[in-house]
Amino acid sequence: MRLAVISDIHGNLEAFREVLADIDRSRIDAMLCLGDNVGYGPEPEAVVRLLRARQIPSVKGNHELGVTDLTSFRWFNSTAQASLLLTRRLISAGTHAFIGQLPSYLVLGECLAVHGCPPDSITKYLFELADEELLVLLKHLPQRLSFVGHTHDLELVMNDGLELTRQPLDAGIVSLQSEHKYLINVGSVGQPRDGNNNAKYVIWDDAEQTLEVRFIPYDIAKTADKIIALGFPRFYATRLW
Repeated sequence: MRLAVISDIHGNLEAFREVLADIDRSRIDAMLCLGDNVGYGPEPEAVVRLLRARQIPSVKGNHELGVTDLTSFRWFNSTAQASLLLTRRLISAGTHAFIGQLPSYLVLGECLAVHGCPPDSITKYLFELADEELLVLLKHLPQRLSFVGHTHDLELVMNDGLELTRQPLDAGIVSLQSEHKYLINVGSVGQPRDGNNNAKYVIWDDAEQTLEVRFIPYDIAKTADKIIALGFPRFYATRLW
C-alpha cells in the first residue's frame, strides 16, 4: 500500500490543490489527513468541501476544536482567535457540523493518525514531551507508525527498542526498519514553518518500507492576497513566504 498523509491545510486551497495533483500522479492507494483543515487561511469552506468530495478521512485538529468549541477557542492567543472568528463566518452550517464530529484519531493497518500526539491528543505538541516520555509512548503503542501534524515541522522519531533518535526530514526518500517503531511529523500543506515555503506531505510505502517527503510549490501570492483581502491578520499572509 502507498499511503499519502497530509496535514495542516489551514484553508489554503491553492496549496491543497497542488498537493492533490501531485498525489494523483504518485500511484497512491489511500490518503489520510491529520486535521487543521481550517484556520489562518482564506478558503476553509472550499478546502473542507474538496476534502469531502475526495473522501479523504481526516482527524480533528485544534483549529477545528477552536471553531466548534468555545472552551477550546479560549485556549488560542488573540491573533489566532481573530482568525477563528473569521473562519466561522466563512464556513457553512454543514461544514461546521462536519468538522465538529471528526474523530480524534484514526487507525489504518499499522498506522496511527492523530493531529497532536499519540495516541489521541488533538492539542499536545511533541515538544512538550521529553525524549524519555516519547520512548515509553512509542514502546506501548500497538501501531508501528504514528503520523502527526500540529507543529508544522517535518521530523522522524525512531524507537529501536532501546533508545530514541530524532532527525529532521527533508525532501526525498528515507528507508525505515521493519522492526522499529516510528513517529512521523508530516509537516504542513498550507502553513509550513520549517524554513521552506513549499507545501509538504509524505508517502508511506509499506511494500518498499520507505517514507517519501514531497515538497510542492504553489501560488503563494494568490493565497496571501486572499488572506489580506478577507481581513485575516496580515501575519498569516507574510508567514507563508
